[in-house]
Amino acid sequence: MTEIKMTPFGIFFHKFRQRKTAMVAGVFIVILVLVAAFAPLIAPYNPFLTNYSLSMMPPSADHLAGTDLYGRDILSRIIYGARISLAVGFTSVLIGALAGVTLGLISGFFGGFLDGLIMRTSDVLFAFPGILLAIAIVAILGPGLVNVVVAVSVFSMPTFARIVRGSTLALKESLYVRAARSIGASKKRIMFVHIMPGTLSSVIIYFTLRIGTSIITAASLSFLGLGAQPPTPEWGAMLAESRDYIGVADHMTIFPGIAIFLTVLFFNLFGDGLRAALDPKLK
Repeated sequence: MTEIKMTPFGIFFHKFRQRKTAMVAGVFIVILVLVAAFAPLIAPYNPFLTNYSLSMMPPSADHLAGTDLYGRDILSRIIYGARISLAVGFTSVLIGALAGVTLGLISGFFGGFLDGLIMRTSDVLFAFPGILLAIAIVAILGPGLVNVVVAVSVFSMPTFARIVRGSTLALKESLYVRAARSIGASKKRIMFVHIMPGTLSSVIIYFTLRIGTSIITAASLSFLGLGAQPPTPEWGAMLAESRDYIGVADHMTIFPGIAIFLTVLFFNLFGDGLRAALDPKLK
C-alpha cells in the first residue's frame, strides 16, 4: 500500500483537532466575530436607546439580560461591545506585532549596537507591569479608544521583538540563509524572505494569546475611565457604570463580566491549541 503523505496544513489540522477545548474555542471565536460583524441585525434593540421607565429591570422575556440604569438593553450593548473589544484587541496586537517583528529581525540579524539598543529598550518596557505601562501611556496621551490601542501596542512590542530576535539568531546561520547570502541576496531579502517565515509560527501563537490580554487590558482601562467613554457600549465601561449597583441590580455587572471572561478564556484556549499544533517541541 502506498503511504498517503499529508500536507503541512493537514498535519497542523490533525494536531489541532485533537485539542477538543481548542476546537470549541475556535467555534466560539468564529461565532463572536459573526455576532460582532452582524450586530445591527442581531441586537434586539438600539444600544443607545434610553427608557427611564425600564431602569435596572432584571432579565425578562423582552430583555434577556435586563436593562441598565438608563433603561438601555444590556444584551444589545454587549453585542455591540463585541465589535469594540475585538477591534481594539486585534488592532493593537497587530500594530505591536508588526513593529515588534521588524525590530526583532533587525536586532537579531544585525546585532551590535542596534541589538543592544533595541533589547535594552525592551528591558525598560518589561520592567513595568503591562497594565501600569498602559495606564501611564493613556494618562499622557489622554483617554479614548485610539490611545488605548496605542498603549496596548507599545507594551505588546517587546515580547514580539524578543521572540523574533531569538528565532532570527538561530536561523541566520542556517544552511539556506548562507546559500542565499553566497549568491548575493540583499540583506533585506534575506531578512524578510528567508528568515521571517521561519519565525511566523511563534508569532502566530503569541499573537492569538495576546488578543485576550489586550481585550482585558482595554476593558480595564475603560473601567478606570481611561478608555471608551460613555455612552459607548464597551464591556469595561459597562462594568464601571454598574459597579455602584452591585447588590441592587447584579445583572448589570454579571453579563458584561461573563462576556469579558468567556472571550479572554477562549482566546487563550485557542492560542494553546495553536501552540500544540505548531510547536514541533510539543508532542
